[in-house]
Amino acid sequence: MPSKYPGSPEQVRALSAVISLLRCVNSLEDRLHAHLPEGLTVSQFAVLETLLHLGPLKPCEIGPKILVSASNLCTVVRNLEKAGLIERIALPDDQRTFQVTLSSSGRKLISDYFPAHANRVTEEFSVLQPWEQDALASLCKRLGKGRQEPS
Repeated sequence: MPSKYPGSPEQVRALSAVISLLRCVNSLEDRLHAHLPEGLTVSQFAVLETLLHLGPLKPCEIGPKILVSASNLCTVVRNLEKAGLIERIALPDDQRTFQVTLSSSGRKLISDYFPAHANRVTEEFSVLQPWEQDALASLCKRLGKGRQEPS
């Protein structure tokens, strides 16, 4: 449903675009996350997937990659550790922080699950032609960066 705001054509177009984009993201997330392993939250999955592909990271490095706040990430890390899916690694050169790494059971869980997830993402995006997927990725990057001020 497009915006019913009685603004300028530019405002109505932009508002309609953001409504479409957010509805698309919410719908896509709902379909993809419906298949998460039992008891795993979206944020927990994101942490496990990040560690699988990037290796051990400090919590301050994980948060920006999965778009969660530091306070939420603390809870996610604590719960994943309680579940035995991750481990904390002390850093000898910095006693104030630690790295997070997958435990063997965490690595098995995410390694076994991720191929099916990748297949679901591929299937969802198959409604778009390859060039449309590339264009969408490019447009999202551009929109995500926002207006760049000239230097």
